Amino acid sequence: MNRHEEREKAMITVYEDLLAERDLDELIEDTYQMKVEDVDPYFVDVIRTAVKNKDRYAGYINEVLKDWSFDRLGMIEKAILLNGCAEFDLKQLSAAVIIDESVEMARKYCDKDAYKLINRVLDVI
Repeated sequence: MNRHEEREKAMITVYEDLLAERDLDELIEDTYQMKVEDVDPYFVDVIRTAVKNKDRYAGYINEVLKDWSFDRLGMIEKAILLNGCAEFDLKQLSAAVIIDESVEMARKYCDKDAYKLINRVLDVI
């Protein structure tokens, strides 16, 4: 599995947590179809950081959105933004890579123009 596929699985895991808060290790294992210990530790950190800090990240996102709010976003958009914020916090990749990967996921999984919102929010944060 390449890093892009792992990043998508990380987003799906956070999306599933947003829908139904379950044990995070179980969600990771269900999504990746392997034991948590066998998942790339970077993406386990991304998932755990996103879930742990979702309220703080929602605050950052709300500051950027101004006439909108984090709560009004679709669940997939939320998951992409939370993971992007978590990757920023982990400081292991450049902002450009994080934003590009997030925009690509938005193009694949979200409504037609949602990638623009993802790009703008992460660019400001």
